[in-house]
Amino acid sequence: MRVLVTGGAGFIGSHTVDRLVERGCAVRILDSLEKPVHLKGRPAHLNPAAEFVVGDVTRPEDLGPALRGVDAVIHLAAYQDYLPDFSKFFRVNAAGTALLYEIAVAERLPIRKIVVASSQAVYGEGRHRCAAGHALYPSIRSEERLRAGRFEIACPEGHGDTTWEPTDESVVNPQNQYALSKHAEEQIAIHLGRRYGIPSVAMRYSIVQGPRQSFYNAYSGACRVFCLAVHLGREPAIYEDGAQVRDFVNIHDVVDANLLVLEDPRADHEVFNVGGGRAWTVNEFARIVGRAFGRDVEPAPSGLYRFGDTRHICSDVSKLRGLGWAPRRTPEDSVAEYADWLRGHDNVEDVLAYAERTMRQMNVLRKVEG
Repeated sequence: MRVLVTGGAGFIGSHTVDRLVERGCAVRILDSLEKPVHLKGRPAHLNPAAEFVVGDVTRPEDLGPALRGVDAVIHLAAYQDYLPDFSKFFRVNAAGTALLYEIAVAERLPIRKIVVASSQAVYGEGRHRCAAGHALYPSIRSEERLRAGRFEIACPEGHGDTTWEPTDESVVNPQNQYALSKHAEEQIAIHLGRRYGIPSVAMRYSIVQGPRQSFYNAYSGACRVFCLAVHLGREPAIYEDGAQVRDFVNIHDVVDANLLVLEDPRADHEVFNVGGGRAWTVNEFARIVGRAFGRDVEPAPSGLYRFGDTRHICSDVSKLRGLGWAPRRTPEDSVAEYADWLRGHDNVEDVLAYAERTMRQMNVLRKVEG
């Protein structure tokens, strides 16, 4: 099989490329090497057996030639960060996906499958239940409650705080520019794919962890941030109270899922959660990171919260399990592999300061006053 991987120089993309090459596929990478994700240009981890093309998925003159001659596409190119340039999220994530289908249809390309990367972010706060027994999908938390240190989500009917539940694929509730653009991308892929006879699948990844995550995204997950802090002898920054729930999935489990839906016709025109199968609090995860570096980390709140953060989110992966997939690696596995990879890099002392400075400049980090 000949496969195009857009964003194939990135974190999920490069691991997916490696596995495709191992399976004997002819792989072409299309990647713009955009900064700050690829701050130092072409990464050393690129698989030499794959054809590499520098190009932008929003440019027909780049995407068209990359699509010609391939049997399938794993579309991972995306824009993600805290930056407030809202239109770019839609230009890259939604319009870039629309262009992919536009070219495939206009040129009648014999593409047998397209797999697109979506995100758990499309759920916002996900599924909750109030004390009266009603299920609900909350909107973003109010600034008033967050400043007062009241982090849990209140029942709108006045029955106290809600409790979170695993979220399946049935209801989406996107709350920010990234989530909105990813939901648009899903709709483009599933509906245009069905309309024009191009089997398509959307994958809603939870928080993916493992080596090769860019150091220079202001917001790219607790694994990178916590490991860097502990590696440098510092304490990990705990926002809110650290009791917020997260869903971590190992990069190799994600690649397993990508290749499964690429090959399995039962996945055609479906959307799947790709998560770790259980929930962890941020405090629990900080302790896991500490143990990986031989330290006894006891998390302490920083007195800050991040504007727009989700309180609790954990994906129900039952649907993907139905195809025979299961998360087989743990956060301990992810952190251990990331820590080994991190130890092979120098000049990382400025990374945490860069991320915090960027978030402060954008008014993402805010103080708890209660």
